[in-house]
Amino acid sequence: MHQFPALALLGPRQVGKTTLARGIALDLNGVYFDLERPSDRLKLSDPELVLGALADRLVVLDEVQRMPGLFEVLRPLIDEHRMPGRFLLLSSASPDLLQQASESLAGRMGMVELAPFSVAELDIDFDTLPKYLLRGGFPQSWLASDDDASFEWRDAFVRSFLERDMPQFGFRFPAATLQRFWTMLAHWHGQLWNASRLAQSMGVSAPAIGRYLDALEGAFMLRSLQPMGANVMKRLVKSPKVYVRDSGLLLSLIDVRTLQQLSGHPVAGALWEGVVIEQLIGAKPPTVQANFYRTARGAEVDLVLHSSRVRVAIECKFSSTPKPARGFHEAMADLEADQGFVIAPVRAAFDLSAKVRVLPIHDLSAVWKALGY
Repeated sequence: MHQFPALALLGPRQVGKTTLARGIALDLNGVYFDLERPSDRLKLSDPELVLGALADRLVVLDEVQRMPGLFEVLRPLIDEHRMPGRFLLLSSASPDLLQQASESLAGRMGMVELAPFSVAELDIDFDTLPKYLLRGGFPQSWLASDDDASFEWRDAFVRSFLERDMPQFGFRFPAATLQRFWTMLAHWHGQLWNASRLAQSMGVSAPAIGRYLDALEGAFMLRSLQPMGANVMKRLVKSPKVYVRDSGLLLSLIDVRTLQQLSGHPVAGALWEGVVIEQLIGAKPPTVQANFYRTARGAEVDLVLHSSRVRVAIECKFSSTPKPARGFHEAMADLEADQGFVIAPVRAAFDLSAKVRVLPIHDLSAVWKALGY
């Protein structure tokens, strides 16, 4: 990313973007503008004059979606004085930023997503894994003094996000309606997207349901995992699977507060699947694509990581004695997968067969090796 004059740091609220950016600005003698503060927006009432005078310094623009008109100013400033790393742009909502970037800063800006803490970043092991599943990866949730405090923070975060943040992002939906939709999806976590059924349950139109999904996905709260492309020899599922991206927020939405409540809960297996998928998609190289595979006859793989050279099939099993179903092996044959992995809450890796290996979530290096990285 060092070659771009501008870098966009994207990610959800409260994930640490501002803390990171302030540290970078301090280390590099940069100038920081918080565009949520009226005083900083006032300082940029003539952005061309102010930013033009800072041509030789790093400029950080936090929550840049609050002043979308800045993109039109940044392009000529960059072209007049093209210097790597001149602007660092932060945003908690991607749609507006991505649209503006594609139109105004094409070829001038790189993008990096800062997600909640991952298993690898926290050095999670078998013993600390239950805490991670319960609290998720948002810094203040993970670092809370106890599980009750963590739950209270996540509960307050959901309310503030819906009532304050979403309107600021330009999404004009009633907070109660969006919370009901989000809660329904938490119970639907990891299942196939069915707009008609959800719309019927909420008493709204299918297009409205689609807009709610786009809004929460654009704010980094949900992930839609797309199915593999068409195979003329197989009847493939065409709908995406939808996940709440952070396990802690998922459990907050369905009011699961303790590990005892999570144990045996119907959502436990799907929660594990979502956690595994987030770890792998968050760490995969840009050249590797991520999809799931499911046929009408029951062949299924939770996650397929593939490039032009190799295909790796991933099964997620929330069990200490994981055994993939017949459909997994059928899907591996359909896909002509080079290697299969079962990710489970186990202490150490072991082989199930010559082509299928069980891995703990805290050591996924074998996946990247199979993909050639």
